[in-house]
Amino acid sequence: MALDCVVGIDIGGQTSKLGVVDARGAVLAQTVIRSDTYGADAQAYVDALAEVTLKLIKEAGKEGQIRGIGVGAPNGNYYEGTIAYAPNLAWAVGTSIPFAKMLSKAVGGIPVSLTNDANAAAVGEMTYGAARGMKNFIMITLGTGVGSGIVIDGKIVYGHDGFAGELGHTTAVRFNGRHCNCGKTGCLEAYCSAIGVAKTAREWLMMSDKPSLLRGVDNITSKDVYEAAKEGDELALKIFDFTGTMLGMQFADFIAFSAPEAIVLFGGLARSREFLTEPIERAMNAYCLPFWKNKVKIVYSSLKESDAAILGASALAWEL
Repeated sequence: MALDCVVGIDIGGQTSKLGVVDARGAVLAQTVIRSDTYGADAQAYVDALAEVTLKLIKEAGKEGQIRGIGVGAPNGNYYEGTIAYAPNLAWAVGTSIPFAKMLSKAVGGIPVSLTNDANAAAVGEMTYGAARGMKNFIMITLGTGVGSGIVIDGKIVYGHDGFAGELGHTTAVRFNGRHCNCGKTGCLEAYCSAIGVAKTAREWLMMSDKPSLLRGVDNITSKDVYEAAKEGDELALKIFDFTGTMLGMQFADFIAFSAPEAIVLFGGLARSREFLTEPIERAMNAYCLPFWKNKVKIVYSSLKESDAAILGASALAWEL
């Protein structure tokens, strides 16, 4: 029987998306499970993921036809197959998990390859989406955290140890700023992730008594801020201007080291594009060197939110 399909798995801070993919890049079946309900028990998560993976393969009618499994995960190390010190995964905080080996064993020996989740999304976008035909671009994922995948000359940059491209943990324009889950302070992720946007909202509400649709909202999320912005809420609009400006300033720095054709935005927070694009472009062009001004495009993923990461992760499996 031909091994003509692979599985792509995207592990996020809250949910994991997985799909069975054929050689044409069609997602034959997909599903979602929680990533955040297993505490510090990595084995419990792996066992749950393996059970769902095998069930999905059966649902797609592809038992015995899976060439391999590709995984995109926060702090995923392509060289070692580990998830190491991932601040948004409770079962990988402060430790390195031999994830590829654990999952391969749990699914009966199907080979597993693993990389950073944003790297996986970059491969998916380069192969099937908005970055198709591009050889130099940066993928930025705006979700629970801020991930990034750097593509130079058509290849993902891994660095000598497999961890290159952690742009979300570069220091933003707030030295000694907010505490980040990684243990540092002032990281871009602490301000420009979905969690960072919600935190900005809570801080600004405490510092002002101006009326806002966000007052009285319990456990404010970035979605609440987005919905308020759509209603013209002044505070919500200022939050997105602040967030977009910070992203744009950092993007100017990112441009300086890799001269990308475009920066591709992906993830839940990227749905707020109508409020983010203008401040991003304004700040990016104000702070980049003159010969890059108005030259680097800001584009948004053209794939379904789940498909980019699933397809990118699945691409790893074809190499197994």
